[in-house]
Amino acid sequence: MTDPGILVVGDANVDLVLTGDVVPRFGQEEQLLDASSLVLGSSAGIVAHGLARLGVPVALVACVGDDEFGRFTLAALDGVDTSFVRVVPGETTGLSVILSAPEDRSILTAKGAMVRVTAADVLAAADAGAFTHVHFASFFLLPGLAASLPTLLPELRSRGLTVSLDTNWDPAGEWLGLDAVLPHVDVFLPNLEELRAVSPGHDSDEQAAAALVDVSPGLAVVVKAGRDGGWSVRSGSPILSAPGLVLDVVDTTGAGDSFDAGYLAALHFGETDERIRLRWATAAGSLSTRVAGGSGAHATRDEIAAHLDLSAPTPTPTPVPASTTAAATA
Repeated sequence: MTDPGILVVGDANVDLVLTGDVVPRFGQEEQLLDASSLVLGSSAGIVAHGLARLGVPVALVACVGDDEFGRFTLAALDGVDTSFVRVVPGETTGLSVILSAPEDRSILTAKGAMVRVTAADVLAAADAGAFTHVHFASFFLLPGLAASLPTLLPELRSRGLTVSLDTNWDPAGEWLGLDAVLPHVDVFLPNLEELRAVSPGHDSDEQAAAALVDVSPGLAVVVKAGRDGGWSVRSGSPILSAPGLVLDVVDTTGAGDSFDAGYLAALHFGETDERIRLRWATAAGSLSTRVAGGSGAHATRDEIAAHLDLSAPTPTPTPVPASTTAAATA
């Protein structure tokens, strides 16, 4: 990669999205579905694909198996530099089965090769490419990589890279290990349920986010609030928010990852107004819900500009120093 871009690190797998009568009834009952789709899945994969659609140079660090699902995943990552995706012989590619209902969804995941990502993989990619930012996804699905982050993140930041993190859900329900990681993160991107789990015991979601910023003053907490859009908390700044778009929703799978891609793209293109960053994020997340799966309807920059009645920022990439992501913005 010759142009400064974003390095995305985490999981890479396929999603089997099922819609219709998806609440299982055991006892050998057969249920008829409305539709099924085999699509690109994984938080990191969807973020990377969303960034590519938005015109951001992006590379992915992940692991897949030497199997049909692995080849499907690599082919689906069009526009993404996959030269840092390691194919692990003898391992199967991860798979998530998404039971998607209009108001909620359930996710069944077999991790497979995704757990093989290491800190060495990340450093090798950082050394080989021209990156200004590293985004980590699926913290709790990759315990080996997660355990290395308290050492890895300071090393990346010492090289002038900024860092964002989307933990996604913790299947174990324990939410351990973040205390040592968040002080080395510039942008934390939870949804409301994840925020409440990471920062429990507060009277409001805003207080929960502010408590994280109090412990790590350089941290920006950017919260995905579903149909209500998103909002952010930064040290010394008021809470800022942006609404989502009003659309006919087909499937919300991956909408939070598309939100991440929109926010990071705005940062990459040098957008300094936090409100507009949030509007990029909420528009990207909303537009991704137009089809089943997390990547089939990723927004383009022209689509975001049209929905927000904005001119797209200059495409000249601008590195975002850690001090900028921590500063108050009007």
